[in-house]
Amino acid sequence: MLRRLESGFAVIGDVQFLPGYSVLLVDEPGVQRLSELPRAKRLAFLADMDRLGEAVERACRKLDPGFRRVNLEILGNTDPILHAHVWPRFAWEPAELVGRPVWLYPSDRWSDERYGLGPHHGEVREAIGEELDRLC
Repeated sequence: MLRRLESGFAVIGDVQFLPGYSVLLVDEPGVQRLSELPRAKRLAFLADMDRLGEAVERACRKLDPGFRRVNLEILGNTDPILHAHVWPRFAWEPAELVGRPVWLYPSDRWSDERYGLGPHHGEVREAIGEELDRLC
């Protein structure tokens, strides 16, 4: 876990083929869709998604000169809990994927141990956490 936020938990992703990938998880068990939250909690979740996105952007911009942008997504197609993906995007990505959705990356990127979260991601994890603290 990176930080506890107002509406949930900011965590670093379990795959890091795009270093800095993070997820916001709602803190209400059983909530599957944004529309299931009361309006105030909905707005808090969206504000937290924005905060996490900006933290990832700031951290990745500092750590990687190839940083381009952040993509924010609430999909809900696989995991039955409300969550938001925060994907940093980089100029060094393969030309055929750099402008496409992350989900089009080959399956080996999702399962190869080289891209799994590990101790070597400590710098990006710490940088995102520090940026979250600055943005509170």
